[in-house]
Amino acid sequence: MTNESAVLPARSPLLPDRHPQRDLFVCDIVDAVPKADMASMEHPVFSLSTKPDMRTRRYERGDNWIQIAPSRQGLATVHDRDILIYCISQCIGALNEGRKVSRHVRFKAHDLLVATNRQTSGRGYELLRDALRRLKGTEIETSIRQGGKEHLSAFGLISAFEIVRETRDGRMLDVEITLADWVFDAIENNNVLTLNRQYFFLRKPLERRLYEIARKHCGAQSQWKIGLELLRDKCGSSSTVKEFRRLLGKIIDDDGQHDHMPDYTFLIEEDVVIVRPKKETHQSALPLPLASLRLAPDTHEDARRLAPGWDMHHLEDEWRAWVLEKAISVKDPDKHFLAFCKKRGAYKR
Repeated sequence: MTNESAVLPARSPLLPDRHPQRDLFVCDIVDAVPKADMASMEHPVFSLSTKPDMRTRRYERGDNWIQIAPSRQGLATVHDRDILIYCISQCIGALNEGRKVSRHVRFKAHDLLVATNRQTSGRGYELLRDALRRLKGTEIETSIRQGGKEHLSAFGLISAFEIVRETRDGRMLDVEITLADWVFDAIENNNVLTLNRQYFFLRKPLERRLYEIARKHCGAQSQWKIGLELLRDKCGSSSTVKEFRRLLGKIIDDDGQHDHMPDYTFLIEEDVVIVRPKKETHQSALPLPLASLRLAPDTHEDARRLAPGWDMHHLEDEWRAWVLEKAISVKDPDKHFLAFCKKRGAYKR
């Protein structure tokens, strides 16, 4: 009798690419480079838990300290951080183009979901709404400085959010958030670092956190060392040192088999973790986005005559998702969108 489990292919530690050959139509900046603020890469601001985390945590290192308190929805998680990375990336992209930015950031929910490799189903929009609530509700008190300013009062990771429009079936279209001073100070003072796009494909919260720490501390150095217990604390893990060693060892073994961790390798020697850059990064391993499916300003007006009663922004999102999902080559976006609207026809109540 054969052992079937012995011949089954190993399960990949990466999430599937939910948007292959996707077009990152991110606000009005095509292919904004993922960036994160350095302070929350340094300190364990986000929870590693995939269930509601109701603990108040305090982390101290030298003269710096940070305390994170949950709302009734729990602490903001590592995956909730995708929203801040998206907004920071957009702002830095605009500054690089010589444009002014604001702490009030507006974006299409669908664009964020695609850019961060999240589900675009109804469940994906529900998870995005929950993430916004946790980001708004999580309170931080800290002595950490951003851009020369010291924050000693409590604040949220975002100050406010508003779902500007929703479709008839309850999915959000436009979202407007107000970034906290702490985050916006990092943008204005360029206290940010570029992330590998494969970050959004890492399945485990601990893998994402380990990558952030390696990116912040190892960078382009030949190696960086840290004590196992200190690394556990910097990750914000509630595991014992023994359990944390096991979890880290599993990630190291998976990376040895799948080479899935971007940019850096990890090695445990006694109670020390050694981080080294990989000789070849995976930055170019992911497909680059297609040219943005931009529409001319008057296209929606023509589309309303072909598909009366529909929300044009909703139809545009559906059309773009369909084009990307089917990997359709679109030579004339306006003509293609109008044909899509004509086929859809009038909205039937």
